[in-house]
Amino acid sequence: MRFPPSFLDELRARLPVSEVVGRRVKLRKAGREWKGLSPFNKEKTPSFFVNDQKMAWFDFSSGKNGNIFDFVMATEGLSFPEAVERLAAQVGMPLPKVSYDDQAREQRQRTLYDVLDLAAKYFEATLASARGAKARGYLADRGIEPATQVEFRMGYAPAERFALKEHLGSLDISVADMIEAGLLVAGDDIPVPYDRLRDRVIIPIHDQRGRVIAFGGRTLNDEVQPKYLNSPDTSVFHKGSVVFNFHRARQPAHEEGSVVVVEGYMDAIAIYQAGMKCVVATMGTAFTEEQIVSLWRLSTEPVVCFDADRAGIAAAYRSIDRMLPVLKVGRTFRFAFMQGGKDPDELIQEKGISAFKAVLSGSLPIWDVLWEREVENIDVKTPDAQAALEQKLYAIIRTITDPAVHTAYFRTCRMQLADLFWQVARVHRNLPEQGLVKREIKILQDGVQKVLLGLLVHYPDFIEEKSDQISALHFSPQLEEFRQALYDLLILQNEISVQLIYSRLSPNFYKVLQEVHGEKTEGRPWGHRLFELFPILKAEPSREFVSQCIDHFVHILHVKQMAQDIDNLKAAASGSSADADHASDRLLTLIRDFQLQHELINNNDSVLAEEAMTIRRVWAPTEWKVAA
Repeated sequence: MRFPPSFLDELRARLPVSEVVGRRVKLRKAGREWKGLSPFNKEKTPSFFVNDQKMAWFDFSSGKNGNIFDFVMATEGLSFPEAVERLAAQVGMPLPKVSYDDQAREQRQRTLYDVLDLAAKYFEATLASARGAKARGYLADRGIEPATQVEFRMGYAPAERFALKEHLGSLDISVADMIEAGLLVAGDDIPVPYDRLRDRVIIPIHDQRGRVIAFGGRTLNDEVQPKYLNSPDTSVFHKGSVVFNFHRARQPAHEEGSVVVVEGYMDAIAIYQAGMKCVVATMGTAFTEEQIVSLWRLSTEPVVCFDADRAGIAAAYRSIDRMLPVLKVGRTFRFAFMQGGKDPDELIQEKGISAFKAVLSGSLPIWDVLWEREVENIDVKTPDAQAALEQKLYAIIRTITDPAVHTAYFRTCRMQLADLFWQVARVHRNLPEQGLVKREIKILQDGVQKVLLGLLVHYPDFIEEKSDQISALHFSPQLEEFRQALYDLLILQNEISVQLIYSRLSPNFYKVLQEVHGEKTEGRPWGHRLFELFPILKAEPSREFVSQCIDHFVHILHVKQMAQDIDNLKAAASGSSADADHASDRLLTLIRDFQLQHELINNNDSVLAEEAMTIRRVWAPTEWKVAA
């Protein structure tokens, strides 16, 4: 219903904000204002203020504020029309008149509400009668206590085809009204309309005001399908916009600050009976935007509980796609999954409500469930597969319309993709077992670095030729000082040789020289230690092969540095600084480049290993023939 601005203004004038708020919050005067403890957060120091002159309230602990209508909506979970009607009733203000068509429609709906309420009373009475014995037995087996049956107005629909129709007819309810209320099955191919619900336990479905608007029926004969049957959509019942038990859960949900959403109304009833009053059900339907908005009126983060079987997980996955477009800052969902094939009511009967609460305590945010959905059983070893996953996730995130939420999801997605791709890269980044490095280099710790520097000593003409590539590398501290000394020596000398290096280099580097190369002594040639580290050099390979090896080792060390850069970027991107976004932008690009470069290294390592084997066969000393 739409209300004229003049009506709302008069209602505000008649009801001071302090009077409306004072019914729920203990206020005391503070100058021109009133103050009290926040109704939205637990606090010891008052941060809630009311100003009658401004016709507004302010809650600094939660950041909320508004007028009298906002307060009633926020604390009681009412819609705006409901809040207006409640406040108007408190001061005796009649609601504004509506148009003739609106009036006729409302009158028609009031008539249907009356019809449905009469039907509910009939079902209740039948459950309590001798004909309801079997239904009472079923409810007892399900652990539904008599007091709960009464509170939920549960009933029984007899097996006869015309039992309800004849009863309502005796009360002067027309067949047309019964059909419009969804109580009868009718159609051009049905000569005589008959009762829709027969031989079923009946659960009335209420709207947010607590009025009966439809019925759900659970068959007592397991051979009859469907097991659960609901009323069809009518002018007062739209299945996609109704949340079962909303009117009972509203106040408990606001008091607890949370609400649990289950699939079926029998589960909701069992949980409610066990003492958790803030529970509702979607009656098995896929989430609609109307239901999502209704749930947010109960809690800013409802917990949706599904079975952990294939059907339950599939339902959770489908619901995510409905939720994402309407997510807002401070409005989201969590998901909990029942394990062991048990429904909530079965778990509660066996282990009590504490066991169900333990399930809820393990609930997951939407993003975690979405991520699991998209990466489950996905092989992302190849760049193509990674690109496909990345684009699919970005497309899903683009459905989020709230800019702030969209940005947050995008950042999280980008970081988790980087973590995933980096894990894959780290697992598969080892060099081939039969490659050059694994077969030829005989030490692991700083092995490539030592061989590379040893090659520069043994083939000093490469010092200048490869200077740009090598100077960009990061060696271990001691080896870095040695590398710099080599280049300083090159600057001082026009020509450089192995002997010159040994005679002119500072004695401080003698130990490193021996580790990476080896001085000529009686019985040992120049570079004997290098030959031990990289035995293929004994075969006196071509200068071109040595050059290729140097380039290959530089490439390996460069990629190792990339790995360190990635780890540093991951740390920077996970922070909250202004550079975090820039770091996360670079992260995925660097990981992709790492994977590409590592693949090139693997391929080249295999090629050089084949060349080394050919060199061995040509040179073919006896001991190498035996080794081959």
